[in-house]
Amino acid sequence: MRLVRPALAGVCALAAAAAGAPSASPSLPTFTDITEKAGIRFRLTNGSPEKNYIFEAKGGGVCLLDYDGDGRLDIFFVNGSTLEDIQKGVVHPNALYHANGDGTYTDVAQQAGVGGGGWGMGCTVGDYDNDGRPDLYVTGVNGNTLFHNEGNGRFTDVTDEAGLRSGRWSTSAAFVDYDRDGRLDLYVANNIEVDVRHSPLSFPGPDCSYRGTRVMCGPTGLPGAQDALYHNEGDGKFRDVTVPAGVLEKVPRYGLGVAVGDYDNDGWPDLYVANDSVPSYLYHNERNGTFREVGLMAGVAVSDDGMEQAGMGTDFGDYDNDGWLDLTKSNFSFQTSNLYHNEKDGRFSERAFASGLARASLPLVRWGTKFLDYDDDGWPDVIVAAGHVYPYLTKNPQGGEQYEQRRILLRNRGDGTFEDVSERSGAGILERRCSRGLATGDLDNDGDLDVVVVNMDGTPSVLRNDGGNARHWLELRLRGTRSNRMGLGARVTLRAGAVQQVREVTTAGSIFSASDARGSGAGGGRDPLAQRHRADAAEPAGGPAAGGRRGPRRAIVAAIAGGSCPRVPVRF
Repeated sequence: MRLVRPALAGVCALAAAAAGAPSASPSLPTFTDITEKAGIRFRLTNGSPEKNYIFEAKGGGVCLLDYDGDGRLDIFFVNGSTLEDIQKGVVHPNALYHANGDGTYTDVAQQAGVGGGGWGMGCTVGDYDNDGRPDLYVTGVNGNTLFHNEGNGRFTDVTDEAGLRSGRWSTSAAFVDYDRDGRLDLYVANNIEVDVRHSPLSFPGPDCSYRGTRVMCGPTGLPGAQDALYHNEGDGKFRDVTVPAGVLEKVPRYGLGVAVGDYDNDGWPDLYVANDSVPSYLYHNERNGTFREVGLMAGVAVSDDGMEQAGMGTDFGDYDNDGWLDLTKSNFSFQTSNLYHNEKDGRFSERAFASGLARASLPLVRWGTKFLDYDDDGWPDVIVAAGHVYPYLTKNPQGGEQYEQRRILLRNRGDGTFEDVSERSGAGILERRCSRGLATGDLDNDGDLDVVVVNMDGTPSVLRNDGGNARHWLELRLRGTRSNRMGLGARVTLRAGAVQQVREVTTAGSIFSASDARGSGAGGGRDPLAQRHRADAAEPAGGPAAGGRRGPRRAIVAAIAGGSCPRVPVRF
């Protein structure tokens, strides 16, 4: 690893940690909705207002990426459609908002060639050809699209050449170099078998109900769609390795969120898939090009009392700073969110109730969820987007359930518990919308993580973090040479005093969405000025001949001063 000039690169933001737990009664940052001020006019179209089909109630993806390498995060929104319009060929375009550098954005989707033409659902980001430019993969109800970044402000649809069109209803996807050959592969979660081009426009039946009211059917009782794993062949093409890689589902389930993380610290990326209304999957990487599904044995497939849950969003993160990745999953109303603590022996224990996560999650229907250190205190917090699936609750709320719901922000106390600080965190958190996808990233490059949330049948919420950068922070720009160029899968360990932070670089997690790789790690503390901190960057891959565990290529020591830290580019 050698230091390079601060050119464009995949990024992992870290910060200097305080030696101890966070303050019990701090002055908290707040989130401000700047969507209108920023000039973002995108509006999600996704089915009929009544939501007669299950796929009309899902979707709403957002991806954060610096597609043109100017150092500022741009925002890509995935648009859906309606049955009537998709069958008539009417297009509801995606939006790509270019950051102008003054807090405003301009939609350049059409000029950039990413307007799309189908019924979109979600998206993910990765540099699949290692040319130094982030590419986009968009999932959909009636087909997926791979957009190659040409480097001139434009993308090219290379889906068919790459072999990634698919014909299933795909939800979330994740780029991951699962075999450590230096090229990003692709996992795609699929939901149910559906043909929107030939579906009846009216309510399909049979009669399904919720609290005595007729609603859409599913997912239980509908045919699930097989997930897929695609191997990057290195020539612009991908090969479907679902069967030989060991991720073929015996009975296809209803995939939604996908997270990537090395949960057993063996140097190889593992996969977690949140499934709707059935057990979820944890795929352990066997280090030979195959995976083994261990969800039940690891304790992350069902609830603590053995019940199947309607899994939605999910994310890996080391919430207790013990060096082992933990796991969170959001679920349907009156099914508490999960907080799975990594026991370091291949198993997880449920800590949702003990941590305070469970109480805060009822009775909301939760979707996008991310670990993020929003106040830069060195301890990963949790944010959740929420919104119901049954629009009739707008006029007839029942049992405490409403269609439009507030977000949840849980502050990590540093002692294994979380405090629900939603009421103290500004109008951006308390705003009631019917939300789905959620992504995090430092939109204004001020050292704290901002949040973008997609809302059903409406405009998104771009939430600026105000005050989260009062502590120190460090940004590491990771650029792979032998590993994949974006450094996805790299692990950064930062030590400051008694606290050690571990973050892995990824764009995966949440649901339907991709966060900025810089947001994979964050944290901070009120250390003495100019205190020095040690950070080790472990490369994600050493090529197929390397094998074994990854190790730090070089320790980085950064001098911390004031309320910010130097941006340190790092090349593997």
